[in-house]
Amino acid sequence: MTAALPSPAPLPPDDADGYLDLVFDIPVNQTFTYRKDPKAEAAPGKRVMAPFGKREVMGYVIGGRESPPEGIAPSNIKAVRRVVDKEPVFDEEDLALARWVSGYYLCGLGEALAAMIPSGRRASAFAAFPDDVEEMTGKALELSDEQRRALEALTAGKPADSSTADRFYLYGITGSGKTEVFLRAAEYLLKAGKSVIYLVPEISLTHQTAEAIGKRFGQAAATIHSGMTPGARLREWLRIRRGEARIVVGPRSAVFAPARNLGIIIIDEEQDGSYKSGNTPRYHARQVAMYRTAREKARLVMGSATPSAEAWKLIASKGIARLDLSRRLAGGSPPEVVPISLEHTEGCLTRELKEEIRKTAALGRQTILFLNRRGFSYFYHCRDCGYELTCRHCSVSLTYHKDRNRAVCHYCGYSVTPPRACPQCGSLEAGFTGFGTEMIEEETSRTFPDLRIARVDADSLSAKGSLQETLDRFRAGQIDLLLGTQMVAKGLNFPGVRLVGVVLADTGLHLPDFRAAERTFSLIVQVAGRAGRYFPDGKVIVQTLRPRDPAITRSCALDVGGFFTVELAQRKALGFPPYSRLIRFTVRSRDALRAEKAVNRLAFLARPLLPSGANMLGPSECPIGIIAENHRRQILLRGPAMGPLHGAARTILTRYEKGKDSRVYLEVDVDPVSLL
Repeated sequence: MTAALPSPAPLPPDDADGYLDLVFDIPVNQTFTYRKDPKAEAAPGKRVMAPFGKREVMGYVIGGRESPPEGIAPSNIKAVRRVVDKEPVFDEEDLALARWVSGYYLCGLGEALAAMIPSGRRASAFAAFPDDVEEMTGKALELSDEQRRALEALTAGKPADSSTADRFYLYGITGSGKTEVFLRAAEYLLKAGKSVIYLVPEISLTHQTAEAIGKRFGQAAATIHSGMTPGARLREWLRIRRGEARIVVGPRSAVFAPARNLGIIIIDEEQDGSYKSGNTPRYHARQVAMYRTAREKARLVMGSATPSAEAWKLIASKGIARLDLSRRLAGGSPPEVVPISLEHTEGCLTRELKEEIRKTAALGRQTILFLNRRGFSYFYHCRDCGYELTCRHCSVSLTYHKDRNRAVCHYCGYSVTPPRACPQCGSLEAGFTGFGTEMIEEETSRTFPDLRIARVDADSLSAKGSLQETLDRFRAGQIDLLLGTQMVAKGLNFPGVRLVGVVLADTGLHLPDFRAAERTFSLIVQVAGRAGRYFPDGKVIVQTLRPRDPAITRSCALDVGGFFTVELAQRKALGFPPYSRLIRFTVRSRDALRAEKAVNRLAFLARPLLPSGANMLGPSECPIGIIAENHRRQILLRGPAMGPLHGAARTILTRYEKGKDSRVYLEVDVDPVSLL
């Protein structure tokens, strides 16, 4: 017997006289007043098309009023042209969340609503989950003692060793059964009449998780992700609002799902950088989930084998209750991880890795090769004069794609035919070095002509559904060796995999970003988790040019605690998160002098406003100084607490807006995860 869901909270009623307050997807925190549309269908909670300047733009109706704003004549107020929605798509609860996003991430209210609400103009047909919720058709697995204790903590109340009763971290090695604990907790809360939001970092993982949830919960489940058509996303959004779907699965944007009577938000692979939006509003799903669960008195449970530095510090300080899963349940055990130096190796694969690939194939098992760099090779250099081939529009090297015979920029898409001789001095001692997934595919095909090989990266998966098709073939044993980028590193469960080869482990270590070591460590441990999940003979070979780097040695030892002991000590000494908070201002312009002038003005405004204990880094050129012909400059505000930084940032923005250069674009990033 399930409890009845409460009716969604209404927005303020629209006034009979027909004035409405609208916000738009623009970077201003301002409402605009319009008269109702001719049919008087516009109402709070609906989207409308309205004249804005010389254009007709979609707006969000957030309220109504009896009279026009003071000082504005009714004759000067334009009317809404037409109404997009038959029924409201957001209510007061959604609006409250949008106001928080707008305030915390320093963006317009309309920008926040636009990020939350699917852009579909109508609810189109979309294949729903086939089963009925009451049947709970998925077969639940027998729980281990550790899983049972974790589930009891998630469903029974405050754990004995923690001062918090509503935030949990399910910390477990890959294959230890985190997903089953998540699903059992969701089942418990659904039966109690609550709603569930289940976040995963990648769309490929959304499919896998949605499949498991669909089998378990049937029509009560809904999926929201960017791979769906806007109309299909809107259809699911409305199902959730009406209470027809009470468990929602998806990547970061699903954190905004209008689930009412929320019981729990689950964040799988919490450390993943894709939970942070790269566009305005630059929200982090983890932060939004913390706000929603606190406001709605729900529980938050995160899980990973490699927590983020922020989460690890919270766990250590008892800000999050830690629940441990320490053993693999399907008969496997943590793999043997062996670091191998790439020095003196010809080609991409060391002798040790080639031998293990042959051994794995002879056993009838499968191999995954991982390299987080697509293309064939990535650095063009002349040995005689030192010339480097870089993008015409960005300050980055071009990557050679052999199958297209083009040198391509992975930032703006610019491409050229690779030169046969050095463009600067004419020397023939010039060419591309380094290797990407294309080169790995060529070398493995040449070395192992009898193996069935497939590549998974953004270049090889142009057709819709091709990623899932390739992964399904690999799971079915129709592919012997799968090579790819981080698409193959996260969360995927392949029973036949014995061997994982990390072709070049240190690709990210040289990046000028304080999180470089953490990302490298996490990625190696995550990809190592694909090996030997059902058998005790899993093996991982980590090829590296920096075999003594702590991020490499600790990841090969699968030593999470040891890594964070060193990493957090360094962060504390240097004053970087999680021991400080950051707000990043980035300006960009096609004119380098305008960008320089704008960032200097920002710095001038910021200096006298810095709170006690805070400082400013910059102004400086961004590590990637030019992208798509836009020159990029930055300042960073750094302080011990976000509140005072927020206050300073708001004042800086208000003053900057007065007299700003319209040919300079400003980006604001609160709690940035990347400083490139």
